[in-house]
Amino acid sequence: MNLLIAAKIIWAIGVVGWYVIRIPFEQKVKRERVVDARHKVRELILLSCSTCGLGIIPLLWATSELFDFADYPYSAVQLVLGALTFAFSLWLFRRTHEDLGKNWSVTLEIKDSHKLITGGVYRYVRHPMYSAFFLWAVAQLILIPNWIAGPAGVIGFGILYLFRVGREEAMMLDTFGDEYRAYMARTARIVPGVL
Repeated sequence: MNLLIAAKIIWAIGVVGWYVIRIPFEQKVKRERVVDARHKVRELILLSCSTCGLGIIPLLWATSELFDFADYPYSAVQLVLGALTFAFSLWLFRRTHEDLGKNWSVTLEIKDSHKLITGGVYRYVRHPMYSAFFLWAVAQLILIPNWIAGPAGVIGFGILYLFRVGREEAMMLDTFGDEYRAYMARTARIVPGVL
């Protein structure tokens, strides 16, 4: 099989896997009452940036010739490394959803029975969901041999992260106060022991 076709298939399987993982959790949280929702329009814009970089641009690369001019030579090592990175991002994504349970939401929201989760993968980082998305973006960068579609995920999700994480942490501080401050002091944001 052609390496480029294999890369497109792996990318598509990863994206479908991402949504398959998320669907049951979306169903569970729909029943939860939201008591604090912030920056809805801003959130939609940020989510659009992320979706464009992680979904729309690579989909155009995979299904059209629009970005062919920006393709570069590809190797089997990149294919394997990209696939393994994507697989790890999917595992972390699922684990994060399991650990969060009904506390999860797509946008900045606090539920009626919201709890501060500090166990599971949250023992190591405050935002493992963002870690999983960055791993997806890195997998895309490695997997897609194109100077536009490859880095689009890092850029798209990077925009969401940069303009959201501070507001999310402010919301958590408003909700959990000193308990969240103590949690911040002992955990990194997205990379254990580093960042």
